[in-house]
Amino acid sequence: MLSSLKRLIPKKFREQKTVIPLVRLAGIIQAGGSRFRPSLSLESVEESLEKAFDFKKAPAVAIVINSPGGSPVQSRAIFHRIRSLAVEKEKKVLVFVEDVAASGGYLIALAGDEIIADPTSIVGSIGVISGGFGFPELLKKIGVERRIYTAGENKSVLDPFMPEKQSDINHLKSLQLDVHKVFIDMVKERRAGKLAEDDQLFSGLFWSGEKGRELGLVDATGDMTTDLKRRYGDKVKIEAIEKSKGFFSRLISGSSSHALEQASIGEGLAKGLADTAEERLWWSRYGL
Repeated sequence: MLSSLKRLIPKKFREQKTVIPLVRLAGIIQAGGSRFRPSLSLESVEESLEKAFDFKKAPAVAIVINSPGGSPVQSRAIFHRIRSLAVEKEKKVLVFVEDVAASGGYLIALAGDEIIADPTSIVGSIGVISGGFGFPELLKKIGVERRIYTAGENKSVLDPFMPEKQSDINHLKSLQLDVHKVFIDMVKERRAGKLAEDDQLFSGLFWSGEKGRELGLVDATGDMTTDLKRRYGDKVKIEAIEKSKGFFSRLISGSSSHALEQASIGEGLAKGLADTAEERLWWSRYGL
């Protein structure tokens, strides 16, 4: 009854709430992914970002980041998309760090006009890492022999099945330094006038949200709800933006598609287990 009466009141006299759209960016940053292990990439988040920035009356867009890093290319692509939408739609971007915004995750956080972290979250890790697994030794133990034929003397550079060569390592390190410089330049540009003088800032170390505030990597510490209420009042409404489901996702979610769903799960299980192991390596680096 009360809600029906409220609808009779002209809109301009009704109590107005400030709506802040929220986009969550979580996971390992990489192209591809699957329904069993969604990835954080421009392709996977662009729709949600566009929806959020289309809220005409919203004074800002909130973005929650929880990522240990990943692909530098995808990190930069997401960063640039957020900044281009912010300029085009004239919206302020508020980034909130959940558990981790490290490496490529922190690079994305730089898209925020302000970065707010929980005091106990992890930020930083401004560096580049490359690595691999000991598959060659395992294959030898089970009697698998690998053969490779190349045209071009450097085509097999960094082949994990061959002994390491110092020239290959030097080449990889030079590439890492190039990428690291791009990362450092982005941090210095976006955090200009805020960064502390600290020799360890770009060493690849990571810190708590509280220490990150002291170093100038984040603007403040706190939680999202409290911060948004402080900015926009107790009546602020946070509206989470969800990516719409495609036809296939809707199909397998129906009860009549149980067999199709089971087949899909079976097909993705082996790959999912390997992907999960790799993902755990990323998170375990930060004690999670």
